[in-house]
Amino acid sequence: MTTTEPAQAPAEPLRPGARTAPGQGLTWSLRGRGPDDVPVLADAGPPLGRPAGPATGRGVRVCVVDSGVERDHPLVGPLAGSWVVVKDGESGGITVEPTTTGDTCGHGTACAGIIRRTAPECEIHSVRVLGERFSGTGDILMAGLRWAVEQRFDVVNLSLSTTRTRFAQELHSLADSAYFARTVIVASAHNTPVESFPWRFASVISVGSHQEDDPELHLYNPDPPVEFFGPGQNVTVPWLGGRTIRTTGNSFATPYVAGLCARVLSAHPRMTAFQLKNALYLSAANVRHAPRPYSPPAGDTGDTRDDSEN
Repeated sequence: MTTTEPAQAPAEPLRPGARTAPGQGLTWSLRGRGPDDVPVLADAGPPLGRPAGPATGRGVRVCVVDSGVERDHPLVGPLAGSWVVVKDGESGGITVEPTTTGDTCGHGTACAGIIRRTAPECEIHSVRVLGERFSGTGDILMAGLRWAVEQRFDVVNLSLSTTRTRFAQELHSLADSAYFARTVIVASAHNTPVESFPWRFASVISVGSHQEDDPELHLYNPDPPVEFFGPGQNVTVPWLGGRTIRTTGNSFATPYVAGLCARVLSAHPRMTAFQLKNALYLSAANVRHAPRPYSPPAGDTGDTRDDSEN
């Protein structure tokens, strides 16, 4: 059955460079206006995906949605902000509150340290959604991720996923809202071949791990749904107590790619989410930039002659 709804008046044109909240200011059709009425201040992005000159992440806000981050870890440095998602045991209400409790199990500290190493001057914020022994629930994850998107962080590192399909639709909608609001969610693929979310969605940047020795190398996956591979096999990461450990997992490839995003955005802050994906694609070590051979149009023999005197 087909239904129709009355058309709404077109939204006011956006100011150049302006960012609106997800779901606001949408224009479903462009009538009575032309290109000059909807100007966009754009950034062409870096050639071949690599920013020119020093790009350290300065001015880019990265949020780590995880188990928290240990404060003053020497390989992480200062946090710009730290919050925790709290669920009331009686009412079931969920809130996001400031916290000084740090990390509950080390996982978030590891991710933050990799981001710091990759983009040393970015701002790192933390939202704790995991408890001790890496425990967590889908509704807590949803609340933390939604809060991060609403805060308009530039990059959200999510080295987590849920296998609960009842959260899939809501996660999909949230990921799309982030995408259109230019909040880039970099999401870890599950370590085992099971269905989980939100890394499965095209509106996020999904990451698995490779086993190459080069810690500064990422690859594009020509056979999605995982889009990129980063260094995540037997890597050294910061852990609780100011120490480090060696560990393996897609969780630790993801913050490397999130750090790359922060570096690119620090040099090209107006890039959209789809431009950023393209930058990662172009700069992947396995993507070749060969010129396309010339193919003459159908019926063109390729011969040339000067008929000016005929």
